[in-house]
Amino acid sequence: MRAKLQKLSLISFGTVLGAMLFLSYSAIADKETKPQLPLEDLRAFAEVFGKIKSDYVEPVEDKKLISEAINGMLSGLDPHSAYLDVDAFKDLQAGTQGEFGGLGIEVGMEDGFVKVVSPIEDTPAYKAGLKSGDLIIKLDETPVKGMTLNDAVKRMRGKPDTQITLTVLRKTETKPLIITLTRAVIKVQSVKYKLAEPGYAYARITQFQEHTGSDLAKALKAMHTENKGDLKGLILDLRNNPGGLLNAAVGVSAAFLPQNELVVYTEGRIDDAKMRLTANPENYVRGGPKDDYNHDLPAEMRSVPMVVLINGGSASASEIVAGALQDHKRAIVLGTQSFGKGSVQTILPMNNGTAIKLTTARYFTPKGRSIQATGIVPDIQVEEATLNLAEQGLSIRESDLSRHLLNPKDNGTPLTPEKPSKIITPEPAVPGTEKTDDKVAPMEPGSKNDFQFTQAVNLLKGLQILQKK
Repeated sequence: MRAKLQKLSLISFGTVLGAMLFLSYSAIADKETKPQLPLEDLRAFAEVFGKIKSDYVEPVEDKKLISEAINGMLSGLDPHSAYLDVDAFKDLQAGTQGEFGGLGIEVGMEDGFVKVVSPIEDTPAYKAGLKSGDLIIKLDETPVKGMTLNDAVKRMRGKPDTQITLTVLRKTETKPLIITLTRAVIKVQSVKYKLAEPGYAYARITQFQEHTGSDLAKALKAMHTENKGDLKGLILDLRNNPGGLLNAAVGVSAAFLPQNELVVYTEGRIDDAKMRLTANPENYVRGGPKDDYNHDLPAEMRSVPMVVLINGGSASASEIVAGALQDHKRAIVLGTQSFGKGSVQTILPMNNGTAIKLTTARYFTPKGRSIQATGIVPDIQVEEATLNLAEQGLSIRESDLSRHLLNPKDNGTPLTPEKPSKIITPEPAVPGTEKTDDKVAPMEPGSKNDFQFTQAVNLLKGLQILQKK
């Protein structure tokens, strides 16, 4: 009976393959519009499929083999293309709307391990002290090696209030860290704001979501009103922001730029991947001008002296905003070199409820700079104050990821980024007094012990003095 089922399975797959081959032959007559399928490679695939079905130590379902083949095909392209099964696709949709379950970390895959790109602020992972560049090697007692990224993410997600233990490798530690986290419903507040002091506004964006642009507009109006319409400076904090929705990045940029100024453009192989997105409502709101949340922003938001904060955890949409404001000389960018993710991923839903996340284009700043694998270099480099001296200079960027896309201008040789105009470093700790306790709470962005923030405020005050002179 088992042999008959195996034969039936192979016959079914052979039928599908035969149809694929037929389509390939049909495409020969119309090869200007349809790509040809690689016949020899498809025969090899069919042969491997058949051997697994007949000789593997345990029976394997056709669905699983095909799913894994698709997953491998996409994950082998670059670090950001992926196959999303039904659950992963639903999780992605929930994440862009600002609420999802899990630990609160943006992750990728490196050398078979899960690598932390950035912990999301106010989440279990952030509060537990997980850091950019950490390698997760075990989930509870299960080794990560051999898992796909989707499998690892599924294991980290779960019912709220349940626990998971992560075994983590960190460059500055001689032995693995054991960190136990309690899962929670992650409700990401993408925009936080306050008056840093009278006259100086501070807005922090933790992630670019569906409502980020409108939330920022409300924050800017509130700070304008609270300061009685007399702002002297504005700080936009994009540090450790892993990115998000492209239209949200355009909407945020449009809050500070004149209408119709170019924010970003993309270059890809197909027409749909070639876009020029300007600070125009049609590029960031679905309903057009009538739903433009930026239309009644105070005029001073497009002229008040401004500093944008970035660091190695600022990626994708964060880099679009920082690059646009830097190119148009609307803001001074301060901090450290950004992550360097300059590629566009398009979510392509499939008919069976799954989807593929496919890299379809590279994006460029208004002046034609590709951010891919180089990032945004700040105008003024200000190093972060760290709890541990050994961590200074250690960070993960796009160029560190295996199979990363090259910058189109590097000609196979990594580009040397332009140097910032000025470099400021915090006072070093006295040897032997630096803190190494990993349970110390993360530094609060926008607080008095946030060295980059305080330097941004000082810079704005200096700009204000120069303006008066």
